[in-house]
Amino acid sequence: MPHVWVSIGSNIARERHINAALRDLHRIFGALDVSPVYETEAVGFKGDAFLNLVAGFDTRRSPADIHRTLRQIEAQHGRERSGGKFSARTLDLDLLTYGQAVTDEGGKALPRDEILRYAFVLAPLADIAPDEIHPELGVAYRDLWERFENDDQTAFQRLQNPPWLVVPG
Repeated sequence: MPHVWVSIGSNIARERHINAALRDLHRIFGALDVSPVYETEAVGFKGDAFLNLVAGFDTRRSPADIHRTLRQIEAQHGRERSGGKFSARTLDLDLLTYGQAVTDEGGKALPRDEILRYAFVLAPLADIAPDEIHPELGVAYRDLWERFENDDQTAFQRLQNPPWLVVPG
């Protein structure tokens, strides 16, 4: 059964939406592995800071089904898609990997290229799965993070045990 990783982000009622996403993912997919939370300035637009993390779970569902389910969860929590790619959002859920598959099933290429482009995706993934190997590059996430260079993402910090975070299960 593939282990998948999903990025979770919010910059509107952040704590409420992050906890709601974790509850919904746990209810639908079962036990979750949850990374530390990072606070990151908005990338690509002026707006409130985001909270970002990564959650993982085992599933027999297809990438297309997972993608549809993530979109449904976003919609249930008020996600608007009219604002463009870079805009404020209640909830942003993206399937990052599906085991070691390299595929575009479900409408998005896996593994997602955001893993290599954004600190707020790679850092939590390297925290939770440091020795896991990137499906295309054959390099551990820890090593990718150690080599990561992106000066555009300067306001970026790991939150130490945020008291509002409720990890289900």
